[in-house]
Amino acid sequence: MINGAHLIVYSRDAEADRAFFRDVLEYPHVDAGHGWLIFKLPPAEVAVHPTDGPETQELFLMCDDVEATVSNLTAKGVQFTQAITDERWGRLTRFRLPGGSEVGMYQPRHERATGL
Repeated sequence: MINGAHLIVYSRDAEADRAFFRDVLEYPHVDAGHGWLIFKLPPAEVAVHPTDGPETQELFLMCDDVEATVSNLTAKGVQFTQAITDERWGRLTRFRLPGGSEVGMYQPRHERATGL
């Protein structure tokens, strides 16, 4: 029986991105050896979206209050790359990881599957 999922974020600066998840987001973690950190994530969901373009994956973190979370992370030096926008499904922004990748963050308006 499947009992979990493992998300991989590819990075041009994995050390800096690991430090970001550890120090800025303060995610609990284990060291799998040689500084290879694996982070505990908050409850997660997966959605499958149609595409006519490349089949890619994106990471979106969810929060209860996007303005407060942006304020908190900005005070920690996080660079946001998109102003908060109102979407049908939630309030969305994006920030840059130290390694260069962008991560979406939103306050959902949709029903969440995390409580199932």
